Amino acid sequence: MRIGVPKEIKNHEYRVGLIPAAVLELTRRGHQVFIESGAGEGISISNEHYTDAGATIASSAEKVFANSDMIVKVKEPQAVERAMLEERHILFTYLHLAPDPEQTRELVESGATCVAYETVTDAAGRLPLLAPMSEVAGRLSIQAGAHCLEKASGGCGMLLGGVPGVSPAKVAVIGGGVVGYNATRMAVGLGARVVVLDRNLDVLRHLDALFGSQIETAHSNTDALAQHIPTADLVIGGVLVRGAAAPKLVTREHLRAMRPGSVVVDVAIDQGGCFETSHATTHDEPTYIEESVVHYCVANMPGAVARTSTFALNHATLPFTVRLAEHGRDALLRDSHLLNGLNVHRGMVTCEEVAQDLNYQYVAPEQALATS
Repeated sequence: MRIGVPKEIKNHEYRVGLIPAAVLELTRRGHQVFIESGAGEGISISNEHYTDAGATIASSAEKVFANSDMIVKVKEPQAVERAMLEERHILFTYLHLAPDPEQTRELVESGATCVAYETVTDAAGRLPLLAPMSEVAGRLSIQAGAHCLEKASGGCGMLLGGVPGVSPAKVAVIGGGVVGYNATRMAVGLGARVVVLDRNLDVLRHLDALFGSQIETAHSNTDALAQHIPTADLVIGGVLVRGAAAPKLVTREHLRAMRPGSVVVDVAIDQGGCFETSHATTHDEPTYIEESVVHYCVANMPGAVARTSTFALNHATLPFTVRLAEHGRDALLRDSHLLNGLNVHRGMVTCEEVAQDLNYQYVAPEQALATS
């Protein structure tokens, strides 16, 4: 198969779809790999590193798309990239379609086969291609939140861990999954007071067993949110509903009750965000203030540590990339977990949550593949 990797063009996005080690795995299996010139420069991977691994360097994204059957990216294709997609293409990347009707419409119109990292599953029902970026984003959320609490960043001027004689900040983590666990780990390490809210009691038991008296756990419900959000100095939103738009759990009223200069970090922003007041920001302008609360809602948080993120992501995606390269669309029928990643195929929406949120007719992925 001919596999193409364009340079990412989202704001301050330096990650890259394939690292040289992944290229080498593919070229040794007889596949051709086209890398846009400079695609890896943001993380110190040169064109020469790629050619040493057997890749061909393409001078532009247009040539990558024209020469390739499968496109491997990191972030959702931007408008100019979507215009280059054709029915013959397999697109393998993060998509986050539920809160993005324009992208969904253009992918449907392209006729391409679009497989989303974030909805691929494993045998335990987990999301193995989302997990590495959730780990990164969870850890980054505390770094970002701590910085935003500084007075020069618009915060109230609080040190997350406090000092002897001065209380540390209270951190409320909504969602105890991969993001929540990693945020909790970082916050505890910095000496903050941490409460984790989740609807799943087994998740809370697991966190309690890991952290013991270092954290407080609470069942996430209307009363618990009303109790803990207004008293928090930093709130991390890490909720996830596979494929669907994130639920708006934190309301404007919650924020109005918070101390001015408090901070919220919405890690769920790729799926629309879990704060009522959230809208996506960029690494250029990462924050805004609403209801006297600093909002950090960068839609590609792991891009801030692009080298770490790229290698972590490639380690997770490579086995699935190889299967798609070896078997094309048949790989989706051979692997039920990869099939769960199929969101759009030949003009049909094949992810039920996306179809429901955006009012498309849902077509089961097996049916879509069988009829086209």
